[in-house]
Amino acid sequence: MNKNFQKEKNLVLDYYKALDKAEGDEISNALKNYISKNYIWRGFHPFNELSETKEISKKFWQPFRHAFKNMQRRMDIFIAGKNEIDGFESVWVVSMGHLMGLFDNEWLGIKPSRKMAFLRYCEFNKVENDKITETAMFFDIPHVMMQVGLNPFPPQTAAHLVQPGPMTHQGLLFDEQDSSEGKKTLAVINFMVEDMRDWKHTNKLPLVDELRRSWKEDMIWWGPAGIGATYTIERYAEQHSGPFRATFKDRKSNGHLCKCAEGNFGGFFGWPNLTLTPTGGFMGMPATGKPGDMRVIDMYRREGDKLAENWIFIDLLHFWNQQGIDILDRIKLNPRN
Repeated sequence: MNKNFQKEKNLVLDYYKALDKAEGDEISNALKNYISKNYIWRGFHPFNELSETKEISKKFWQPFRHAFKNMQRRMDIFIAGKNEIDGFESVWVVSMGHLMGLFDNEWLGIKPSRKMAFLRYCEFNKVENDKITETAMFFDIPHVMMQVGLNPFPPQTAAHLVQPGPMTHQGLLFDEQDSSEGKKTLAVINFMVEDMRDWKHTNKLPLVDELRRSWKEDMIWWGPAGIGATYTIERYAEQHSGPFRATFKDRKSNGHLCKCAEGNFGGFFGWPNLTLTPTGGFMGMPATGKPGDMRVIDMYRREGDKLAENWIFIDLLHFWNQQGIDILDRIKLNPRN
């Protein structure tokens, strides 16, 4: 963990600068200049896993940029670190925030508003030999739907707004950081993950008391559209954690592909992280009896020895598609709910 990540950070910043100013077919060249030949891009449904730069450009970036004119990348978190999952061998650069633009053209069947719109995103980039070799880019498509008046899911248990970055406004770690702080953050994240992994706690300890082992009392859980965000341990237990635990069976953890931290910030992603079978009630949906995969990114802010904020990206379109519910088709059938 005692590594200066400035070279990798600067490479990704240069990549963003080139990508964000490119237009049309130029996007393919911008990708090609920074991405390795044997590349993996992991994105949310309906994009899923892609590998060729031209394919990524044609399927994701060009249609998105055609829809979201005058795009701005508005980052809230920018960190780098070594990946705990592979024994701290590989270096990953992580950014989180919003891609904002004028929503002028249709995207994924979502009709444009001709107003400002935000695609909240989080991206993990693996950097090797001065190239990006893997990317996990997760983004909240249902939130775009909500911004134009669509309601793809039943009413959510919490509140979903345009989500701000860290309360401290200190998430952009462009400069070198004290490696000991990243170690502390990773340790707190790992404690929380291991504590939560064993749901037997719920038989021994009230949920709010279990959560207090890892979280600050005024924690904020910034959940995805369809679930929502919730504030304080008690409301988190009431509005997400409790209902979530109560509406799944056969919970299987598939682990993560990357977990890293720098300063007071850290996170992980999986492909998928969890396999769960809904028993009815989650997000107002019926039971299906079908196991489904959840692809998740979690980003955290540590304060002292507890977690204070958590930003979550869940590929809900993929999860519900596995249950036989195609949310993208739903909005085409019901353009305004």
